[in-house]
Amino acid sequence: MSDEQTIKVYNAQADAYDTMMRDYAANDPLIHEFIATCPANGFVLDLGCGPGGYAVLMAQAGLKIDALDASAEIISRIPDLADIYPRKGRFDDITGENIYDGIWASFSLLHAPRKDMPRHLAALRRALKPDGNLFIGMKMGVGNERDDLGRYYEYYSKPELETLLKNACFTPTQHWTGQAKGLDETYHGWIVVCANA
Repeated sequence: MSDEQTIKVYNAQADAYDTMMRDYAANDPLIHEFIATCPANGFVLDLGCGPGGYAVLMAQAGLKIDALDASAEIISRIPDLADIYPRKGRFDDITGENIYDGIWASFSLLHAPRKDMPRHLAALRRALKPDGNLFIGMKMGVGNERDDLGRYYEYYSKPELETLLKNACFTPTQHWTGQAKGLDETYHGWIVVCANA
């Protein structure tokens, strides 16, 4: 994420966000869908990893995780496990080629300005190994706004998101939709797309 105000909100709300996200991770069947697409002992990126709830599940499944988040307070809550490598960073810190067997971008890139999405997706595509999968979660809607806590969001439709992925040389293969309550206590529709490199 690149928005300083959004990062400040996560730093200030770290305890509440930690509690919420550990519950979400424990009850999210899509993390198991993601893990199933990764090879045994694979190396994956948890982009916008939050407090590490999903990373723990990946590690328990035998994966090694590069856990990246822009919030220092959130990063400090990631459990100290051998196969989780936490680091503070932003979307533009994703560099290199053919590094990851899979990328889990669960509702993190929705904080990136729309104009920057093609660049971020291109970097993720380069970082994925051939036939690796990106799981990207976004809130559904139109335009952008700040929520009541001050976090910046971009909203996407399924066609728009899939077009962005195709333009970055991904092949969308599956998608899931639903609705959930966020940290700001409001409900939003969401979409998760699995896209193959």
